[in-house]
Amino acid sequence: MENTTPLTAFVHRFVPAQDAQAPTLLLLHGTGGSETDLLSVGPMLMPGAALLSPRGRVLEHGVESRFFRRLAEGVFDVEDLRYRTHELAGFVRAASEEYHFDPTRVVAVGYSNGANIAASMFLLRPEILKGALLLRPMVPFVPEQAPDLSEKAIFISSGRNDPIVPSASPTQLEQILQQAGAQVTLNWQNGGHALSHEDIREGRLWLQKHSL
Repeated sequence: MENTTPLTAFVHRFVPAQDAQAPTLLLLHGTGGSETDLLSVGPMLMPGAALLSPRGRVLEHGVESRFFRRLAEGVFDVEDLRYRTHELAGFVRAASEEYHFDPTRVVAVGYSNGANIAASMFLLRPEILKGALLLRPMVPFVPEQAPDLSEKAIFISSGRNDPIVPSASPTQLEQILQQAGAQVTLNWQNGGHALSHEDIREGRLWLQKHSL
């Protein structure tokens, strides 16, 4: 399924690259966040990279921005998730044309809800992302047919004391992505659901080791 999402469909921020060799970081916020949430995180992870940061188009309770609907805590509206994944993929393509960045070198940095739609992107539209840092993700859905992720590199960072993400979900997601051919690093830390300095430090080191 292709989606020709116009650039204007998403409120967003774009910061041009200062390093021509760096990829574009697609910054995807968590529930209740905005396009500014991760703008300070991007340079900490990869100085000089271009930053593309959209705001989720779904409003929960009329006020909290998300990238797709959920039916309850931890229960996703999978039909909407699939639709929104294609919608976001179309936006990234439109942004690459408008801002003239390499569409084959996009690395997602997703937190919570943003990490979940990035994981869904690998399963439905793998051509959009070269790699990703998935911070506090869950399994978005189990694909009926595995995509080819043989050229993808993915970093998952999860908290052992996370009250939101089921403890088995990060390992299950790791297995799904590995079985599709991705090179996956699962990083466990002792924190909860909130982002930590360890996420930034370990994510930066991981990015330095991978040519994305």
